[in-house]
Amino acid sequence: MVNEPLRKGEATQARILDTAHALFMEQGYHGTSMRQIAERARITLGGIYNHFASKEAIWEAVFFERHPYHTILPMLRAAQGDTAAAYVRDAAQHLVSELHRRQDLLHIMFIELVEFNGAHIPQLYERIAPELIQLADILQERSHEVRTIPAPLLARSFLGFFFSYYMTELLMPPAVRNLMGAASLDVFVGIYLHGILVQEAAAGVVPVEPLAGAVTGGVSLRESLAVCS
Repeated sequence: MVNEPLRKGEATQARILDTAHALFMEQGYHGTSMRQIAERARITLGGIYNHFASKEAIWEAVFFERHPYHTILPMLRAAQGDTAAAYVRDAAQHLVSELHRRQDLLHIMFIELVEFNGAHIPQLYERIAPELIQLADILQERSHEVRTIPAPLLARSFLGFFFSYYMTELLMPPAVRNLMGAASLDVFVGIYLHGILVQEAAAGVVPVEPLAGAVTGGVSLRESLAVCS
């Protein structure tokens, strides 16, 4: 019986956070009131203040506890591959797939950047930095395959490169996205691993094959985009 109030309190707090998360994603932080959170969560305003001192305290809990990194980083650590290239390919596919599944990441980050001017991001980085280093360490364990790059930069390059892939894919019109072909992520992985310079081919890097379904035959990018307009 001693633990019952604690369990009930935790359930109430989780309900508040679930409700607040949904409202923040729908309306933004400033567009959501404490009263709206209370009404949708079916709890009194006083009951909310028993758990959180302010609306910003609720946001901080949503930002830190419901951030998709809780699923993304373990998924990347669990990526498979006998070689560095195979690991990067598997990790990139998992990352992009999870980003598509958890589109609230964009909402969470835009709210934090626009409505809080990124005030909580340094704390977020402190929490995830050790896990990012672990990701880089996985690659550096294959030191004979990977250039000597500081672990923080290696982790940053991976996340930045493939997050930009997801962002540009999300923002471009479907007709333009179709020009990239069905294997566009595989090509991105190849660019990440080997770069874009012709000299790489001379060093033994396999050249990129034309994309399946992509516009070829000497058609310029300008002409390709004109087809979509």
